[in-house]
Amino acid sequence: MTIQHLKYTTVTSHEELEQILLLQQKNLTTSISSEEKKKEGFVTVEHDFEILKKMNDQQPHIIAKDHGKVIGYALCMTSDFGNDIEVLKPMFKKIENSLDQPNKYIVMGQVCVDKEYRGQGIFRGLYQHMKTKLQNTYDLLITEVASDNIRSLNAHNAIGFKTLLIYEADQISWHIIYWNWE
Repeated sequence: MTIQHLKYTTVTSHEELEQILLLQQKNLTTSISSEEKKKEGFVTVEHDFEILKKMNDQQPHIIAKDHGKVIGYALCMTSDFGNDIEVLKPMFKKIENSLDQPNKYIVMGQVCVDKEYRGQGIFRGLYQHMKTKLQNTYDLLITEVASDNIRSLNAHNAIGFKTLLIYEADQISWHIIYWNWE
């Protein structure tokens, strides 16, 4: 699909949060085939509206829109949410134990681009918009990617993410990666 009216912005409405949840549902590891996971990547965590809104109220999520429709998102999560999402608790503990010095950081809680819009630079655009919006508030952007999500690992490496550490949890190998905005 060709992008006609692409706009990067932050979430300002309940409708945009609902559109994020719909896009998330279509790309959950439980919603796609093994072949698609390998080729296209996937998202692991399933959020509900309440937690997504709570996160957005603290630090607005970054979205890409085409003709008013959310076609990509990068969720913003402060360290305050370290105990709110069960599957992410190990990641937050590992981050806190691994940073050499106290850094003010933001966690990119999940990034996803609608299948019809992939390969057009939207992933990179979401992160560039995130950097523009947040680099004066946070020192680092941190996220984690499952080892078997090769497409995501490669995409993150291509824009400058570095590995902080690799760990195992629930029989999954995770890469905690960071982007230093300096």
